[in-house]
Amino acid sequence: MIVLIPAYEPDIRLIELIRVIKEHCNFKIIVVDDGSGSAYSAIFDEALKEDCHILTHKENCGKGRALKTGFSYILENTDEKDGVVTADADGQHIVPDILHVASEITSADRIVLGARRFIGRVPARSVFGNYAMRLMFTVASGNNIWDTQTGLRGFPISMLPLMLKLDGERFEYEMNMLLEAGPCGYGFKQLYIDTVYISGNKSSHFNPILDSIRVCIPFFKFCLSSISAAVVDFVLLFVFQWLFNILPLSVVLARAASSLVNYTINRTLVFNSKLSHVKPKSKALNYYILVVCLLVLNYLILSFFSQIIGIELFWSKLITETLLFTVSYSIQRFILFKKPIVQPE
Repeated sequence: MIVLIPAYEPDIRLIELIRVIKEHCNFKIIVVDDGSGSAYSAIFDEALKEDCHILTHKENCGKGRALKTGFSYILENTDEKDGVVTADADGQHIVPDILHVASEITSADRIVLGARRFIGRVPARSVFGNYAMRLMFTVASGNNIWDTQTGLRGFPISMLPLMLKLDGERFEYEMNMLLEAGPCGYGFKQLYIDTVYISGNKSSHFNPILDSIRVCIPFFKFCLSSISAAVVDFVLLFVFQWLFNILPLSVVLARAASSLVNYTINRTLVFNSKLSHVKPKSKALNYYILVVCLLVLNYLILSFFSQIIGIELFWSKLITETLLFTVSYSIQRFILFKKPIVQPE
């Protein structure tokens, strides 16, 4: 087992963490110095004395890049088979929790997450931030993960090639892991861990504004597909209706075009399954079964509002798409692309 620790301008807590890990197990420890500079060389020299392997960035590249550097080194330079545990360098993760996460890396198709309880003396911004990110993640992915920002995670070695292909150089990288893992066929195992904040978490390098924006960007990507397809469907319905004046034909043609846009974006941006366990043909088949069902519903609801009740086509289409957007989004997030999650223990 390997413990991977990304570190930027660490203090003595990094050395204390390394020593306690060494006391309790024989795990290999890899530390990535993410451009801390010469002022922190004494800390990393001390880590070397503790028999750690140090990887060094000449300049600060971000936590995501530091993790990728570590993953790449593990794949190319070790024969590790058991797995990798990532932990933070600021003392937020205690060794018993690290060992607990390591012991649960027993499956090749899931990430083990150390979920903080957020009880006790926890900074208000951390509680609020975690709640907000958890809510956004649930809406975007259909999965309920208690602590989306935890740095204590366990990975089977087989997942590392996927981890290296994911976007993100800084804190957003950890969110991308969670967003991409499900569509790629991987699940999650959540374990409750202690919540440790030292001096109000002042040592954190998380920028509340810039890093929050970076973390939220993946959610915009997840919304882009449905919004783009809805716009295409909306516009083409009126184009085909103007050309043919046959509502069933217009609905079918518009939905065929918009579903192609939706599926293309899903494949390339949203559900970019670089190492998916789900066969592309099966995924496409399930998707187009949903498209056909929604097409029938689209026509029936649109006909009801526009032809039976007599509402103008524009408003009928708007009402219909609003209703079906919710249905389509829920089915894709909670059924088609959902991987069961083991709740925190």
